Amino acid sequence: MEYSLPILPTISTFFIVLSAITVAIGWTQIRQRKIEAHKKSMMLAAVFAIIFFIIYASRTVFIGNTAFGGPEEIKIYYTIFLIFHVTLATTGAIFGIVTLSTGYKNNLKRHRKLGPITSIIWFFTAITGVAVYLLLYVIYHGGETTSVIKAILGF
Repeated sequence: MEYSLPILPTISTFFIVLSAITVAIGWTQIRQRKIEAHKKSMMLAAVFAIIFFIIYASRTVFIGNTAFGGPEEIKIYYTIFLIFHVTLATTGAIFGIVTLSTGYKNNLKRHRKLGPITSIIWFFTAITGVAVYLLLYVIYHGGETTSVIKAILGF
C-alpha cells in the first residue's frame, strides 16, 4: 500500500520551518548590526508564521484535526508532547507579537530583552512542530480526521 503525505500539513510545516530559519537569519543580522536587514527578516518570519497559522486554522476548521495513529501504548506520551508544543506555540505567538510591536515602536530596551527569549521559544516551537508532523504523518499514519464544523454541527 502506497502512502503519500497530506498536502496542507506538509505546506504549513514548511512555513513554520521557514519562519524559524528567517528568525535565525534576523538574529544573526542584528548581532552584525545590520538593523534594516534584521527588520526585514523578522517581518518576513512573521509573515511565514501567519501563513502557517492561516493554513493550520483553516484546515482545522474545515478539514479537521488528525488523531494520533501510532501505537496505543505511546499515545499518552504523544498527547503530553502535543500539549507542550501547543503551549510553546501559543506562548511564542504572544511573545512574537509583543516583540515585533516593541521593535516597531522603537522601544528598543524592551525589544532587546524580549528578542532572544522570543527567538528561543520560536525555535523550540518549530522543532516540536516538526516532531508532531513527523509523528502524525511520517513515522505513523494519522488516525481519523474530524472537522470542527462536523464535530459541532454533525455534518
